[in-house]
Amino acid sequence: MRILLSIKPEFAEKIFSGEKKYEFRRVIFKKRQVKVVVVYACAPIQKVLGEFIISQILYDDVESLWRKTRKHSGITEELFYRYFENKDRGYALRIHSVKRYRTPLSLSKHFGLLPPQSYAYL
Repeated sequence: MRILLSIKPEFAEKIFSGEKKYEFRRVIFKKRQVKVVVVYACAPIQKVLGEFIISQILYDDVESLWRKTRKHSGITEELFYRYFENKDRGYALRIHSVKRYRTPLSLSKHFGLLPPQSYAYL
């Protein structure tokens, strides 16, 4: 199963460069059989850039999550804690087998979708 995940362009680029090995989320999808994430880079890019396989989903208290992922987080500690502000626990999707599309795709033209607030099942 696949999901379409909205990701800020700077983080999407870090995923495809290999610098970012974890995608952090405060909440995630309910269907645990999701294995592939299709990456939608929000404004100003507003295109589907590629996809990756989820090799592991970590769910832990915020401090432990940072300790486990910081070396490959692709973000600063300050940004991490700001993102999880007022949250006790969070998720980290372990990124594996990244595939960048040769040509970025339009959501409406290629998928018949509007940009998801967070994610959408495909």
